[in-house]
Amino acid sequence: MAITFSNLHTEQGLKSVEEHLSGKTFISGDQLSVDDVKVYAAVLEKPGDGFPNVSKWYDTVASHLAKSFPGKAVGVRIGGGVAQSEASKAEAPAAAGADADDDDDIDLFADETEDEKKAAEEREAAKKDTKKPKESGKSSVLLDVKPWDDETDMKKLEEAVRSVQMPGLYWGASKLVPVGYGIKKLTIMMTIEDDLVSVDNLIEDHLTSEPNNEYIQSVDIVAFNKI
Repeated sequence: MAITFSNLHTEQGLKSVEEHLSGKTFISGDQLSVDDVKVYAAVLEKPGDGFPNVSKWYDTVASHLAKSFPGKAVGVRIGGGVAQSEASKAEAPAAAGADADDDDDIDLFADETEDEKKAAEEREAAKKDTKKPKESGKSSVLLDVKPWDDETDMKKLEEAVRSVQMPGLYWGASKLVPVGYGIKKLTIMMTIEDDLVSVDNLIEDHLTSEPNNEYIQSVDIVAFNKI
């Protein structure tokens, strides 16, 4: 059911707005809307001290319109509503009085115009464009890279490991660790961007496949931690 304010140029009409604004900053809540502009246009002048809520609201709306439309002396249009400045009222009181009856009943739930809908869509699109792209999560992974035997050249093995390069993969520190019978394994740290690198694919498709499998017999994941 639509809410309307009638006879806003009378004391009785202002009383209904005074009651509506109790505990509120604007007609529709906490933000200036086209409803405020419509009611503002229908109230012919700033109410007196007998209407403190309306008087405070009136000054607030006037201030917002002055900032948004500096230098405008006649008819500030926002969406489907028109607000007249104090200057235009002073220059044309007769015209304001003639139009007052047309603005007596203000429908706060009127359908949006096509222009208002288009403006709202453009604002939403602008918000999406300015949002910061979501950063990919990162993980720290420790690998054990094992050679075929004690005759494997571990220097070339490490070179083979580090030769694997792809977006989101960053090799870190490494060391050789004895495992027995003269065999050593390469323990190496890497950092990955989770959305770009799959550890399983890295091992199967790059580290333990040709040509790197000439030196690498197997690769184990020792630790996997989200950063």
